[in-house]
Amino acid sequence: MADTPMLKFVTMGQAYPAKRPADARAADFAEISQSFPIPDAEEQASRCSQCGVPYCSTHCPLHNHIPDWLRLTAEGRLREAYELSNATSTMPEICGRICPQDRLCEGNCVIEFSGHGAVTIGSVEKFITDTAWKEGWVEPLVPGNPRGQSVGVIGAGPAGLTTAEYLRAAGYDVHVYDRHDRAGGLLTYGIPGFKLEKDVVMRRVDRLKDGGIVFHEGFEVGRDATMEELRQRHDAVLIATGVYKARDIRAPGIGAKGVIKALDFLTASNRASFGDKVPEHEDGTLHAAGKHVVVIGGGDTAMDCVRTAIRQGAKSVKCLYRRDRENMPGSQREVANAEEEGVEFVWLSAPIAFEGTEHVTGVKVTGMRLGQPDASGRRAPEPDPGSEYTIEADLVIKALGFDPEDLPKMFGADDLSVTRWGTLRVDHKTMMTSMDGVFAAGDIVRGASLVVWAIRDGRDVTDHMHKYLKAKARAKASERVAA
Repeated sequence: MADTPMLKFVTMGQAYPAKRPADARAADFAEISQSFPIPDAEEQASRCSQCGVPYCSTHCPLHNHIPDWLRLTAEGRLREAYELSNATSTMPEICGRICPQDRLCEGNCVIEFSGHGAVTIGSVEKFITDTAWKEGWVEPLVPGNPRGQSVGVIGAGPAGLTTAEYLRAAGYDVHVYDRHDRAGGLLTYGIPGFKLEKDVVMRRVDRLKDGGIVFHEGFEVGRDATMEELRQRHDAVLIATGVYKARDIRAPGIGAKGVIKALDFLTASNRASFGDKVPEHEDGTLHAAGKHVVVIGGGDTAMDCVRTAIRQGAKSVKCLYRRDRENMPGSQREVANAEEEGVEFVWLSAPIAFEGTEHVTGVKVTGMRLGQPDASGRRAPEPDPGSEYTIEADLVIKALGFDPEDLPKMFGADDLSVTRWGTLRVDHKTMMTSMDGVFAAGDIVRGASLVVWAIRDGRDVTDHMHKYLKAKARAKASERVAA
């Protein structure tokens, strides 16, 4: 497979791009420094200790060559730094914005271990890639030599877009099918614009469209075509739909008006940022302005909700989480940001009922305490008797995580095998599902996870699909010879 352009990231190893001529680098640097705070990026990059064991790289799911492109940045060789960063990631500026670096690369920085504060790796990654876009260093997607085979990708999130890009570069015809009217998945509709500007996502999508990838937006598998019909259209199919089914709470009053799902709230906000007409904003159903907002949950989605509510002009915003701060699954950096913006965290608390007749007026809460560790090793929360009280609320947002939808039924594909958690069952050696030629990657396989893991899965499944497609082409060629 080393002959295919999509495997540039494999063959590069630890090397970085060849040096450009010194005068060209100097010209780049002089021009960019007019409008960018390069000294800040250089200063941060120069703090990298170039340690013998790059823990930052090993704790990055993409195994980005972080120390190498930090060194190039420190030397002012920004174009080379970008090229090296781009060699292992299809979306470095997106990862630089939304990866939980405090849990991954920065959290494992040797300088951080020594108590001097981690190198701000994410900010440098964002900076060098944004610079590359501005300076025209981001090259267009150039299709490889046509192979006469086509691939269907179901889901235009990070896993699907990554696979689509690499397979198109390898010469395949690629069609991407997505239920939404814009590509990007949760990058577009699930993550607020203050964390990930939507033009940053759209320019990546536009690059893929300009490279000849065909997008079928507003397309639902099971409604507009069955899985079997897509298999007949394409030589291989990838399912990368993510997980969108919101986890719920069992409690009296859960069906009251004003108790809403996190993704509905975030999608409405993101649609409004595109300039779309959003009736639920106009009637206040999915808008926090002037309301006492309670968000239930402790992950990154909950943080997105509380910070969005603040920006919409909520009267107050409280976040209920059943464990304490140390056991919160979301980014501690996000928690700190939310606190600075005025969010109140109510630790060791859980809802037991929702009050109000025609509309929610409050959340009845019980205090919690941490008991013995559960199967995951975390101390299990349990109710603290006699600690019940009520929190005023006009809007309650459920942000408890996501589960897979019923894909076999939705897709009209009863032969599609799933695990007991509802995720797609794959052969982990090939990433193929129970249906021949149908692969799966991203959250629909691993469960709700990080964008960077979806990109990694999209990169990995590309390799397996390419092998499958080459074998299929050889088999057809042999059949023609035999005939």
